Amino acid sequence: MNLFAFNLPLIALIPFLGAPLAAYAAKFSRQASAWVAALVTLLSLALLGPIIHLPFDNQTLIQSWSWLPSLGLDFAFRLDGLALLFTLLILLIGLLVILYARYYLSAKDSMGRFFAYLLMFMGSMLGIVLSENLIQLVVFWELTSLTSFLLISYWQHQQDARDGARMALAITGAGGLAMLAGVLLIGHIVGSFNLTEVLAAGDQIRQHDWYLPALVLILLGVFTKSAQFPFHFWLPHAMAAPTPVSAYLHSATMVKAGIFMLARLFPALSGTEAWGWLVGGAGMITMVLGAYTALFKHDLKGLLAYSTISHLGLITLLFGFSTQLAAVAAIFHIINHATFKASLFMVAGIIDHECGTRDMRQVNGLLKYMPHTAVLAMIAASAMAGVPLLNGFLSKEMFFEQAVTATDGNSFMWAIPVLVTIGAIFSVAYSLRFIHDVFFNGEPVGLTKTPHEPPRFMKIPVDILVMLCLGVGIAPMILVAPILSVAVAASLQTTPPEFSLAIWHGLNLPLIMSFIAMGIGAVVYFNRHKLFRWHDETLPRIDARTLFNMFLHGLLVFAGKVSRLFDQGSLQNAVSWVLVTAVVALVFGFSQFDSPLLGDRSLLSVDLLTLAMASVLIVASIITAYMHKRRLVALIIVGVIGLIVSLGFVKFSAPDLALTQLSVEVVTIVLLLLALFFLPQHTPQERSRKRLTRDLILSVTAGVSVMMLAMAVLSRDYAPISDFFIENSKPGGGGTNVVNVILVDFRGFDTLGEIVVLALAGLGIFALLQNLRLPAPMRDIDGREWNHDPHPPIMQTLTRLLFPLMLLVAVFIFLRGHNLPGGGFIAGLIAAVALISQYLANGIDWTNARIKTDMHVVIGLGLMAAVITGIVAMMLSYPFLTSAFTYVKWPIVGKFEIASAMAFDLGVFLVVIGATVLILVELGKLSHASHQVFEQERS
Repeated sequence: MNLFAFNLPLIALIPFLGAPLAAYAAKFSRQASAWVAALVTLLSLALLGPIIHLPFDNQTLIQSWSWLPSLGLDFAFRLDGLALLFTLLILLIGLLVILYARYYLSAKDSMGRFFAYLLMFMGSMLGIVLSENLIQLVVFWELTSLTSFLLISYWQHQQDARDGARMALAITGAGGLAMLAGVLLIGHIVGSFNLTEVLAAGDQIRQHDWYLPALVLILLGVFTKSAQFPFHFWLPHAMAAPTPVSAYLHSATMVKAGIFMLARLFPALSGTEAWGWLVGGAGMITMVLGAYTALFKHDLKGLLAYSTISHLGLITLLFGFSTQLAAVAAIFHIINHATFKASLFMVAGIIDHECGTRDMRQVNGLLKYMPHTAVLAMIAASAMAGVPLLNGFLSKEMFFEQAVTATDGNSFMWAIPVLVTIGAIFSVAYSLRFIHDVFFNGEPVGLTKTPHEPPRFMKIPVDILVMLCLGVGIAPMILVAPILSVAVAASLQTTPPEFSLAIWHGLNLPLIMSFIAMGIGAVVYFNRHKLFRWHDETLPRIDARTLFNMFLHGLLVFAGKVSRLFDQGSLQNAVSWVLVTAVVALVFGFSQFDSPLLGDRSLLSVDLLTLAMASVLIVASIITAYMHKRRLVALIIVGVIGLIVSLGFVKFSAPDLALTQLSVEVVTIVLLLLALFFLPQHTPQERSRKRLTRDLILSVTAGVSVMMLAMAVLSRDYAPISDFFIENSKPGGGGTNVVNVILVDFRGFDTLGEIVVLALAGLGIFALLQNLRLPAPMRDIDGREWNHDPHPPIMQTLTRLLFPLMLLVAVFIFLRGHNLPGGGFIAGLIAAVALISQYLANGIDWTNARIKTDMHVVIGLGLMAAVITGIVAMMLSYPFLTSAFTYVKWPIVGKFEIASAMAFDLGVFLVVIGATVLILVELGKLSHASHQVFEQERS
């Protein structure tokens, strides 16, 4: 096996594994979290090291494992030049941000939480850029929305942080759903979700009827993530995040995810008129609008936010040109923008950290207080403005050249270089404002503390980034040309075109455009006060956040009206709507049949036992409905119904279902008994004859409809899928218990999803009930006090004797499950009942003193066992959760089977125990607390 066969998934997943370590390390010291985050990042870089040469050798590394082959889903990763470029940006700038954040965060801020969130976000971004499978890419895409929500709302006590995070999540999350739809369309067109096939099928995609819908859906994801017009407004409000977050998310990572998708899917989607108008149009509007708005922002981070929007529009416009050289310029500017914008955000954070404000009307004349920081800011801002001998100048020259080329002799298209120059003019103006207003322009105004230089190590990340701005501007062919070439080759999926990164190309139109931009930009800045007054007096104030909140409020109001229409605060009303809908659907379905309702299949004869069981079920159901006011009696009768159902499973040869039904029935009865303690002992009297009549008609109609549907199906011959499972259970799954083999092998992925849902339900109920205090009745309905002894000695003695026997039965049921009735789910319920019986009989305190296992850990171990079983199969080049089995012969034991599905079943067993006990014990604690209150009041 190749030593580096797992590098790519490890690079992306290690930050996720390091996140809890960073959070835990905060218990020892604040610095420990930063050290863990830095070491995790360095470990990902170390794993990249042995394979970093492959893109430079014109090789694309793909590491893939089958996940759900029938659906075209693979756990697949890809390293080419484009992925390498973004991986380096994510990890290297991430490392600098970690160092910077160590000194930026105050003593009140939680280091562990911050670095845990940052590592999860880093892993999500790495997953995007390294994914080979598009569905997998979308999963990581949505993870960036979730983790950025956590980062933006890090200062949870601030209303702006919460609002900004919610806005970012709503917009980027919705865009991600649109992108998923677009990806599904592309997968349908190409017949594969793997990038290797998709990128090679550009002509097929562009000629397909669904090209335009797929393009629009994917661009919705791109535009929302990269803050393109009209979705640009969320990014400035995300500036409520700590500055290290802004420096990372809005320079090199999150907002670049959409740009990455444009570069990644460029050969598959570009080259059409629709692409040019949609991508180019959005990019042009965003570039000019962002540049203009940035000039009028008084907050440093607000200025940088809108300048980011503008530069993202610039890159998007370049991709919209659809030429190979435009793609070169776009990718080059991605690199340059990441360096100068990250450094500028860090400078803004330093100013805020040392001055107590970011308002440019207050932070003036900082040159003499912070000379080192001032020099760094001037260089980075000059790079942003496109000053010669800096990296921004080179990529902007390429941008101007492509804008001129795009005119193609068409007089109307000359609007492109004109608008581009206007955007560049405002870019120069706001860059000058960043330099002059902050570091010159008089003395500071109204600061709460005297400005001074930050700690030395807080400036090191800015030093490095600014040196890169200088180095790339002076020697681009040495520092950036190699990585740029391989990134462009990967984006274009062909040999990159000839391009020049020379500083001087002679006196040409792009250079003249640069001079015009710098000259007029300086004039605009030094006449800014007149422009500010005109802007404030003439243009209407349109706050996109207000519009967003109005839309959100309207959506919630509409949802509330719909909910009240169907709910009205009554469970009966809600159930009625469900039943009416079901009946209407059944009647409509029956009306479509031309054949008779009942088929000609011969029915089974009715024997005496079956008739008796059916009669008991009918009678018990009627008694339950009649005596529903007496809740305890109704619960007992429901238990009888469950017992009869389980006997029906036995009669019709379904022992696994019978065991499951019995186990679930016991757990349900215990759960309801605990819950009934807090409810009135009698159901309120139903006095409305109209409602009683409605409910009777509806229930009878629904029952008859379901019966007729069942008869229509069962009275006809059909080919059941069970034959396949019966034939393949032994040779394919290694077990004779077909039900268990289906659960842990054939449909193991479904079972994994179900135990994840069960685990989440258990944890959710635990969180809701924890520390909850509910008033409970102290007397029965006749006024008699409850028994003062909640733990009768007879029950205590009996349960202690039965406890080991019940656990033994659970282990027996678990071990025999692969070949005989049983399995992890049933065994887990039996073990859970054994544990719950101890709590019920002996009390919470007595049982906790002897059973100290944390059920959260049990749930975690169960999920881990189930997931690792699937991962091991993938590591052996089999689809996820593929089961393997063999036979072993021991001297005394004899021949017996070992199946990997047992490990998966063990995970099911542990999750069922953990979730069930967690829920029931927490309900028991409520009862225990109520008894304690009762005893205190009685005494």
